[in-house]
Amino acid sequence: MKLRRLTDADAAELFQAVTESLPHLRLWMPWAANGYDASMLAEFLADAAQGWDRGTLFPHAITVDDAIVGLVTANRNRGADLVEIGYWLHPAHTGQGHATAAAAELVEFAFALDGVRRIQIWHDEANVASSGVPRRLGFTEIDRRTPPREPAIGNRVGVDVVWELRR
Repeated sequence: MKLRRLTDADAAELFQAVTESLPHLRLWMPWAANGYDASMLAEFLADAAQGWDRGTLFPHAITVDDAIVGLVTANRNRGADLVEIGYWLHPAHTGQGHATAAAAELVEFAFALDGVRRIQIWHDEANVASSGVPRRLGFTEIDRRTPPREPAIGNRVGVDVVWELRR
């Protein structure tokens, strides 16, 4: 597993990975609940480029044998000392440690950003697979929030579990 900065050149390959993953993603990701099209991808890639320029959003392609199998993002929009990490994987690549390895690299990346002292990972309470990532990386569960930030779609039960790692 390797990470690389996501760019416009990844559009076709990322679109294929998302499209193939939609049955899996729509259970957990509100952005995937009603499908995914080229305009959504273009908007995401534009936001990604602007986020890198502003120093607030850092999406990385998760690759295996140079093929995109998912995404991990460091988001610094919630506070100067806080970065939130989010991730998803193509279902053919889950359960192999890729999300944990990718998140571990983003933890190091995030703590290297000026002023960052806290990193959080949020997931729905029912997403047991996602809970394993922060647990394996030494994060501490700090909160369970209802109502959730995002709608309870698919398999979501509507309780956000918040994990945090401090410098």
